[in-house]
Amino acid sequence: MAGSVRQAVHRLKYRRDWALADVLAVQLLAVVKAHGWEVDAVVPVPLSAARHRERGYNQAALLAFPVALGLGVPYRPHGLRRVRETRSQVGLSRAERWANMQGAFAALPQQWHGQTILLIDDVMTTGATMHAAAKALKEAGARRVFALTVARAVLRSPAFGWGN
Repeated sequence: MAGSVRQAVHRLKYRRDWALADVLAVQLLAVVKAHGWEVDAVVPVPLSAARHRERGYNQAALLAFPVALGLGVPYRPHGLRRVRETRSQVGLSRAERWANMQGAFAALPQQWHGQTILLIDDVMTTGATMHAAAKALKEAGARRVFALTVARAVLRSPAFGWGN
């Protein structure tokens, strides 16, 4: 993540600058339309119950709702849920992130059978969270899952000489 995008995501996520969600959602909507993705519903990546209580809101939900409105499709924040508390991904290695997210999500099969879903989160680093969430939706019968984030963060790893 670079510069102003990083600042915007951090303000949305940690400073309750909720107005930024609409601004960022416009950009997400433009990406969906540019790619011609046809979806049946928009789903935010859910926070754990503890993180939601701590923060008071889900930043992915603030992004997903206006995207669903813009596409004219249902917004379904409750069809995917965290079934296991996970550690914060901040500071974890790639392998730790993937292990941390294993089995973290579940979806309701009766809600997703044969549907194409747009899954939205704020930031993707290794893809572990998106993969686990999309896997739960696919296992519940979703035909296809598109994943979209505002930003892509680089996992810094001096041991491998990349991400610096």
